[in-house]
Amino acid sequence: MVAPVAPLIERTGEAYAYPLLIKQLLHAPLSHSAEQQIVYRDQRRHSYREFHQRVQRLANALARLGVTAGDTVAMMDWDSHRYLEAYFAVPMMGATLMTVNVRLSPEQIQYTLQHCAAKVVLVNGEFAAVLQDLRAELPDVQALVLINDEAAAPATTLQFAGEYEALLDAAPAAFAFPDFDENTRATIFYTTGTTGLPKGVSFSHRQLVLHTLAEMAFFAASAPGQCFRRDDVYMPITPMFHVHAWGLPYVATAMGVKQVYPGRYEPDKLIALRQREGVTFSHCVPTILQMILASKAASSDALKGWKMVIGGSALPRALAQAALERGIDVWAGYGMSETCPLLSTAQLKPEATGDDVEAALARRVKSGLRPPLVDIRIVDDEMNELPADGRSAGEIVVRAPWLAQAYHRNPEASKALWHGGWLHTQDIGSIDPAGYLQITDRLKDVIKSGGEWVSSLELEDLIMQLPQVAEVAVFAIRHEKWGERPMALVVPRAGHAEALSPELRPELTPELVKQHVSRAAAAGRIGKIAVPERVLVVPTIEKTSVGKINKRLLRERHDPG
Repeated sequence: MVAPVAPLIERTGEAYAYPLLIKQLLHAPLSHSAEQQIVYRDQRRHSYREFHQRVQRLANALARLGVTAGDTVAMMDWDSHRYLEAYFAVPMMGATLMTVNVRLSPEQIQYTLQHCAAKVVLVNGEFAAVLQDLRAELPDVQALVLINDEAAAPATTLQFAGEYEALLDAAPAAFAFPDFDENTRATIFYTTGTTGLPKGVSFSHRQLVLHTLAEMAFFAASAPGQCFRRDDVYMPITPMFHVHAWGLPYVATAMGVKQVYPGRYEPDKLIALRQREGVTFSHCVPTILQMILASKAASSDALKGWKMVIGGSALPRALAQAALERGIDVWAGYGMSETCPLLSTAQLKPEATGDDVEAALARRVKSGLRPPLVDIRIVDDEMNELPADGRSAGEIVVRAPWLAQAYHRNPEASKALWHGGWLHTQDIGSIDPAGYLQITDRLKDVIKSGGEWVSSLELEDLIMQLPQVAEVAVFAIRHEKWGERPMALVVPRAGHAEALSPELRPELTPELVKQHVSRAAAAGRIGKIAVPERVLVVPTIEKTSVGKINKRLLRERHDPG
């Protein structure tokens, strides 16, 4: 017998239903932090009060260009105060903000703008040449708005409806943002397209508000060195075109903290901004962290006290240790484009913040603990849940109120994404008894050699412990006897030889890497089958447009057969 359903809560006709709309995130900061600052490089500084006026001016300017509810407005810019204004103004109109991945190929940029039917494009002058070549293939685009940090306009044949600041100056500073269904689409962006065409991922107002509140609560509840509070100064170092810069600009704005936007990422300038503006909280991918640590401006005083979440790919233990030694309080986070993205962060529990440095380091590089409202399971091929014993590994499947419900205009991929009523991450992992999730590999990247599974992430972490190695990528190549064998590309650490005494500075060679892994295998730290078949020392390793190692490209290049 089915239990009776509880009656809906009573509400009078006068009660306000309070839809979860992005505009509701502005009530608190405009009340208690109206004079707080938002900074863009060394070019602009204004208050939250002015930010709110600029959001309304932008909405009026877009309305004059014909933007109405349901339309799509695309943004092509570096991380800036303008991006933050678009994060709010466009969805608050009932329109959809499309964040263009400016690091995609021109053909992919054209595809994504066409696929989402962008009506207006706000474009930084640095990207005008790219858009000029695509303009004839974008029939849905009715107006272009120039974003320009330079004194002179870019050389282009594009016809602009106006320049961003001039349009805002000419627009009224008041706009009546309406109420509407909280399930209205607020944003759309596109995955990096390493396997086929980029896929559109969209999120509603309700999803973004719930993600913001959960993220805010989760970081507020963490250990002192990992928390994000009102007295922090926030600077994203994750592209704002990618998963809303992990949702943290919405969190920072809702809390009313000082925000610093760096534009294009240049390590020396990031550190200078950090020192000048007192930045305490950031997030980035491992590649950016490596660049910061290698910067000539990265003195201990310049980095000490900087809290930094690392995501996008696994945080190598050696990189985490190097950052901690330089004064950066660093820890890993996990999520995907399709998950908005927060699924977990490697927060330390109170009992893990003591003197056991090694134990704390081991926790920091895990994928972490789940925030409120997130349900994570490890399942086998038949979707049976596996025990949280730290050893049983399977695919990670998830549920949360902010997960993408489908890919935009792609029903087949959407069905596969949500097979069995759970979102399939395509990641392999385990959960330990303390509740910490650990990613061991991507399903497509795990190496199946001689009947055993070799984790490319575990092998990368081991090789990164060599002081001569700045970066590593491990992937599968085919083998006649074993099916697959691991191959490793390693990038030498610049300046390593000069920094050490002669007896401690052997040259980075394939033999050195294989010997290091063989010693670990002999000690039982890793299986003998994990010793790489081939190792190449290379100057660089190819990345995707969001800074992840492009293993698909590496496999094609080194194992084309």
